[in-house]
Amino acid sequence: MPRPLSPHLTGGNQLDLSAYAPAHFLWEQRGAVGLVTLNRPERKNPLTFESYAELRDLFGDLVCAREVKVIVLRGAGESFCSGGDVHEIIGPLTEMSMPDLLTFTRMTGDLVKAMRACPQPIIAAIDGVCAGAGAILAMASDLRVATERAKVSFLFTRVGLAGADMGACAILPRLIGHGRASELLYTGRALGGEEGLRWGFHSRLSSPEALLDEALSLARDLASGPTFAHAMTKKMLHQEWSMGVDEAIESEAQAQAICMMTQDFHRAYHAFVAKRRPAFEGD
Repeated sequence: MPRPLSPHLTGGNQLDLSAYAPAHFLWEQRGAVGLVTLNRPERKNPLTFESYAELRDLFGDLVCAREVKVIVLRGAGESFCSGGDVHEIIGPLTEMSMPDLLTFTRMTGDLVKAMRACPQPIIAAIDGVCAGAGAILAMASDLRVATERAKVSFLFTRVGLAGADMGACAILPRLIGHGRASELLYTGRALGGEEGLRWGFHSRLSSPEALLDEALSLARDLASGPTFAHAMTKKMLHQEWSMGVDEAIESEAQAQAICMMTQDFHRAYHAFVAKRRPAFEGD
């Protein structure tokens, strides 16, 4: 196996991911779209200590990767992610001290923080099993395209843990409502594709055969838009969770004034006047 190549900064502190070769998942850059594939299909793509950390680092670094406009996150084969690997994570956790356990749980939370903080919209393409930490990765994404056979399960109480994992008690109620989130987090039952669409967890449904194409098509549509404005939208959606209405309105006034200074805003105006579609460049 070739030695993984680390991302490196180019002129202007931009991150070049063209030669990035992670050790614990697959990375492919398709134009302005970055494709992350969890690649252990024989085990339904479980996470390990190493893959948690490497994903955290990638999403943290994406703030400097201006050529990457949108991320698609998927699992290889017929499942998205089965959560933490039973043998490589769950077993070792039972032998750890409290300080080591806290280091681990903070590290997994840092992955979600990095996903929410990176400016690129993240689209999860969900098929089959999406359980435990896999459900968290889907939840932490900005949009979710799923199949009817997708099964999203927050399994933590099934193994004697709290449903409060990696931000689930903060984020999930905001996606589907407090009552529905409570049911999923207490019972650990699976949320199916159609039900997930009705509840607002999934953005849209696709056939398994068309799932990746559907997610990539959505990603390309977003990537062709005003990416600075998309990043601002993502930031405000996250930031306003803890704001009152008056504070949120003022924050949005400031955010919109910043966007009005971009070239993309001017391009959109001139394109409208000329009765043509704007060509956004993200500046």
